[in-house]
Amino acid sequence: MKFLGNLLWIILGGLFVALYYWIIGILFCITVIGAPFGVQLIKLGTFALWPFGHEVQPGPNDSGCLSIVMNVLWILLGGIEIALTHLAFGAICCITIVGIPFGIQHFKMALLALMPFGKRIS
Repeated sequence: MKFLGNLLWIILGGLFVALYYWIIGILFCITVIGAPFGVQLIKLGTFALWPFGHEVQPGPNDSGCLSIVMNVLWILLGGIEIALTHLAFGAICCITIVGIPFGIQHFKMALLALMPFGKRIS
């Protein structure tokens, strides 16, 4: 069932979301200062490509000082826009019964897109 959900996700726009994350992540990795943010965008892109069957869990340094500072910088540099985009797509997907699992995935991705540092995808 996960495979079918992931396949439908890719066909219905998941590939475009993942490519968007990867392209922006590579652009962030051009600079030394943007590299940590680029790495997180590339991780988000990988999660966006194949989200069914994965869970977002707190990492070992979830409440660490560096994670908090990086998440605040992330929010200021565009995390809010990404999270709001996922919330909007999640709400649109939840209009139909068939789209509810896709909406839930968008909501998971919105939470991760808002504060990705200190999180682990398993």
